[in-house]
Amino acid sequence: MPTNESEQAPHSQRESHHAREMAESFGSDAERYDRARPRYPAAMVDAITAAITAASPAASPGPDVLDVGVGTGIAARQFQAAGCTVLGVDVDARMAEFARRGGGLHGGELDVEVAAFEAWDPAGRTFDAVIAGQTWHWIDPVAGAAKAAEVLRPGGQLAVFWNVFQPSPDIAEAFAGIYRRVLPDSPRNPWAKSALDPYSTLFTRAVDGIRQTGAFGEPERRQFDWERGYTREEWLDQLRTGGDASQLPPAKLEELLTGTGAAIDAMGGGFTMRYATVVVTAALTAAT
Repeated sequence: MPTNESEQAPHSQRESHHAREMAESFGSDAERYDRARPRYPAAMVDAITAAITAASPAASPGPDVLDVGVGTGIAARQFQAAGCTVLGVDVDARMAEFARRGGGLHGGELDVEVAAFEAWDPAGRTFDAVIAGQTWHWIDPVAGAAKAAEVLRPGGQLAVFWNVFQPSPDIAEAFAGIYRRVLPDSPRNPWAKSALDPYSTLFTRAVDGIRQTGAFGEPERRQFDWERGYTREEWLDQLRTGGDASQLPPAKLEELLTGTGAAIDAMGGGFTMRYATVVVTAALTAAT
């Protein structure tokens, strides 16, 4: 579930894995989600795949990967292309069905099972890696890490990662101004400060959850910087896929879209968004 404008600041009043109504809202328009959400940098996929392969050199035909919160299969297909065999798990049956049939722009059918990861039954299956792209904050960080340890083979890798917007100061101020005008009573403005600040809470929770299992080596954090150009319509398309967008009254969402579109028009009809993709990894060191 890649980062969206309205998800830049995690909920402060409760931990995100308790926000089930938002976590399960993304499948309302799976086709748009798959089309609009950003992919992950090839350098990140290559780095994780290399670590998996180094830990499991005998894996054939390729490393077995479990993708937690697979969604429409965005990350899963990137790891498939890198030579991995991928099984997906997702709580949303709509997303799972989209991924299974290979819908969207990137094709390729996936095996997907519908369940909340913490309660999912692996039926004795084990994997060389467990990955989660933009979804680990929807999962209890301790129970999720324990489940990952349960299904990983010795030396297996847990890799959880997030795309985080890093807009230029001009873009951040333009979008922050729209939020202040359209949603003046909102307790958070996702563009008011660097998104890495609030997201650091998610990274810390992930690391703490991994440590609490006692089954992994010391977690490591890496960052991959990249950028992508957006047209006005591309940006508005992805804005609609955010969890918060699904919670807004239609009139407010339309006002937000209109204001954002006008701001992009003032930029010349498009802009470049910088991203930081942050990855937390850990290797299994003990049986559970």
